[in-house]
Amino acid sequence: MKTTTKSILFLMLILPVFMFGQSSIKGTVTEQATSIPLPGVNVVVKGTTNGAATDFDGQFTIDAEEGDILVFSYVGYQQLEITYTGQSQLNVELIEDAAQLDEVVIIGYGTTTKKDATGSVESITQEDFTKGNIVTAENLISGRVSGVTVNTSGAPGSGTQIRIRGGSSINGSNDPLIIIDGLPISNDGVTGSRGVLASINPSDIDSFSVLKDASATAIYGSRASNGVIIIVTKKGKSTFSATFDAQVSFGSLTDNIDVFTGDEYRALVESQPINGTTLDTSLLGFQGDNTINTDWQDQIFRNTVSTQYNASLQGSLFNALPARFSFGYTDQQGAVKTSEFNRRNLSLALNPSMFDDHLKISLNANLAFEDNRFADAGQIGAAMRYDPTKPVYDPSSPFGGYYQHRNGNIVANGTTNPLASLEQRNNTGDANRFYGNLNFDYKFHFLPELKAVINLGFDETKSKGYDVSDRLVPTTDTDQLFKGSYRENNQIRKNALLDGYLNYKKDFETFTGELTAGYSYQKFENSGINGRNVRDPLSVDDIYADPDVVLIGFFARANATFLDKYLVTLTYRRDGTSRFSKDNQWGNFPAAAVAWNMSEEDFLKDSNTFSNLKLRASYGITGQQSISQKDIFLNRYRAGRGDSQYQFGNSTISSLIASEINPDLKWEETKTFEVGVDYGLFDNALSGSLNYFNKNSDDLLFEAAVADGTNFSNSVIQNIGKLNIQGIEFAINADVIKKEDLTLNFNFNATFLNREMKELALDQDVRTGGIAGGTGNNIQIHREGEAPNSFYVFKQLYDNSGNPIEGAYADLNGDNVINDDDRYVKENPGANANFGFQSSLYYKNFDFAFNLRANVGNYVYNNVKSSKAQYELLQDNAVLGNIPKSVLETGFQRTADVIISDIYVENASFLRMDNLTLGYTFSDITKNSGSIRVWGGVQNVFTLTNYSGLDPEVTDNDSDLTLTQGIDNVVYPRPRTVLVGANFKF
Repeated sequence: MKTTTKSILFLMLILPVFMFGQSSIKGTVTEQATSIPLPGVNVVVKGTTNGAATDFDGQFTIDAEEGDILVFSYVGYQQLEITYTGQSQLNVELIEDAAQLDEVVIIGYGTTTKKDATGSVESITQEDFTKGNIVTAENLISGRVSGVTVNTSGAPGSGTQIRIRGGSSINGSNDPLIIIDGLPISNDGVTGSRGVLASINPSDIDSFSVLKDASATAIYGSRASNGVIIIVTKKGKSTFSATFDAQVSFGSLTDNIDVFTGDEYRALVESQPINGTTLDTSLLGFQGDNTINTDWQDQIFRNTVSTQYNASLQGSLFNALPARFSFGYTDQQGAVKTSEFNRRNLSLALNPSMFDDHLKISLNANLAFEDNRFADAGQIGAAMRYDPTKPVYDPSSPFGGYYQHRNGNIVANGTTNPLASLEQRNNTGDANRFYGNLNFDYKFHFLPELKAVINLGFDETKSKGYDVSDRLVPTTDTDQLFKGSYRENNQIRKNALLDGYLNYKKDFETFTGELTAGYSYQKFENSGINGRNVRDPLSVDDIYADPDVVLIGFFARANATFLDKYLVTLTYRRDGTSRFSKDNQWGNFPAAAVAWNMSEEDFLKDSNTFSNLKLRASYGITGQQSISQKDIFLNRYRAGRGDSQYQFGNSTISSLIASEINPDLKWEETKTFEVGVDYGLFDNALSGSLNYFNKNSDDLLFEAAVADGTNFSNSVIQNIGKLNIQGIEFAINADVIKKEDLTLNFNFNATFLNREMKELALDQDVRTGGIAGGTGNNIQIHREGEAPNSFYVFKQLYDNSGNPIEGAYADLNGDNVINDDDRYVKENPGANANFGFQSSLYYKNFDFAFNLRANVGNYVYNNVKSSKAQYELLQDNAVLGNIPKSVLETGFQRTADVIISDIYVENASFLRMDNLTLGYTFSDITKNSGSIRVWGGVQNVFTLTNYSGLDPEVTDNDSDLTLTQGIDNVVYPRPRTVLVGANFKF
């Protein structure tokens, strides 16, 4: 009895301890990046067998005592430990762990993992995307990938120059092949659009895979010499989630070309600084008013306000069909007045699976509506030149109330009012694009190791453009029959794809083998009308229909893995193109790669230092067939001018003119050798890669001169020359701090490049790089032993005080005559090294990120100074014109005497902070663990450079102003933009 009583008393004593010491905890586990619930997450009390797993909605229940450590683990995500402090509700966010994941990487016609990749492939997912004012898709990876440069002008929605390892060609395309959900797209744009990626909503993109070496790219054969970028869009998921993102940005220019103010200009003109020329000072001012100070650059530029909105819904339709729907709206003002970019996007993704997941179907459909108003970027130069002593408006002006230099109703010969030129012209374009794919992936029931994949792709853009100038636009032609202009342009560009392949993969005890073989057919069509000026009775339409371009390919790839240590990949593609004659239509593009997973060897397997170490080597051949002439191998004739006729009897016959021909044109080939190492240290807290590559391009597609009488043109595209590009790439990713409430990581990448022309036709130099100032001047050269587009200049001489002597150059060949033979090669536009640095910091609910880019060793020819900063240009034909104040530094008089001087070749190395963002996330705002993130940021934060021009990054791919690489003749300026936004997730 006493024993029973003591037992009851003991139980009563310890019962409260259990009651108050152990509690039932409920919560939800979601993915940090998307707030999507994660089913199947393991939740365990550390050091015990007490555990649970999240259900389909990511919810869990577990018993724990205060002070217990709860461990949350899920394949592909960083393990998280949280100390239980008594809360009844515990909501947790897991962060994807790419290093732990054996991350799936998208490659050509298939997938691999980082561990099994033998080629140079980098995958960039949502968590790694560049943050900020991202309007076009390619800027999501700006500065993120070693060997990849992304250069975008300041124009709204602007086209971008993308280079992977410096490209591989001279006159041929250097643009990478871009593939969206298995559909290779054309790099040719359409009327009314800013660029081939301008219509794609960055918010719809899930990941990028950048294929750099021949082993990775050779499976795309004839289009892979410049690398491949594979874009994967977001797909439907079974769990429901909704997002809404809103962003407003405010942009302003921080710099302009320094020219004389009105007062400074009056004093300069009155000082008569031109030797031998007297300026007419009566041309200064307006109607006796000599106090006017007009900043014409300020008149054509503006502060901008832009907005972006994106909404998405994803979940399971009818509890069976994973789906995603999104809508995006972007409205971006340009810094140049009248410049606008507007885009609306709709996308639908359906991802059903059938027959016990043996058949997987993926449908991606995208609609994009792009509206643009293009500002004439040439007016930036006009604003620099226009007389600052003149007003913007003139009430008595017959030209719409704008001031113009005029004599009565006739405008004087010289620069016209730049603001009037912008506002009296309405150049608009609409581009409506539908693109997408339908993919069938069937795993055979009787042989599950074998699957068949069929991918159907389609891309069609219909565009329309209107270019209308006011009837009050000034003219110097007193006999002109019409005033102003009205033109309408139409274009349709189509791209259709059929891919089919078989894939067999089998795991054995010590060996894994995989075989892929398939067929690809793709057809490109382009047609349109460049409309006549309907106000000109003599104008006619220009109707065109390009020959269809058809590409056919047969491809195969074999992968073998032995003991999870030794890897071999063999790739082959045979491509045919309609661009070349029958004798040269087909090309063969093989590649091979080997890799050694050293970290799987016994001597490293248990290492606490090396968590991953893999050596790679590859060699392969890729091709290039992207030329503007699609039928140059044929005998072609074009219509002559309207007045080029001959009489036959009583009739006049219009002439036909033979076009140039080259039936021997063939593929440009690039042979690439690479060795590299992938590494991971300290449980992948540090990871990255180091690569050396050597690319040799042969049979360069090059437009070069031909002997008189041998063809129907003085220059024809030919296969001539050899180019070598070699370099070293280095990348490191570091998880500096990884704690429950504090995470800090950074990425640093560096690329070192050397380019050299190895061979040119007949060992002859090729002049290139046309410049403003004079007629027929070229500032660049292709020469054997030098980098492409090297600057070719005279060596400037200076006096004892260090001042440049106008027209005085070194006699480099010692013949006592200064002529073209004394020019020399001085530097080139290509950077010797490119760097990128990004960092992200998460502290509790705060997040902070920034990214930096740097170029070292790139040079720019300052054509603004060389063609405009001379005193003689104060006389602008019949009127007066402004000039840059840099003329005070040189005192140069005449453009022709100095334009080829090496004084204008400047080091344009720079360090630029592209983006900086700071955000705060309000979690658990709803029962379903929704969140709101509010954030602010700055784009184009600062640029450090010694270059004296407006911007050290000069691009040759600007939607408003075509520039030559490394030649600065007024670029569309990049504004500094302040951003605020909010991201809602439910």
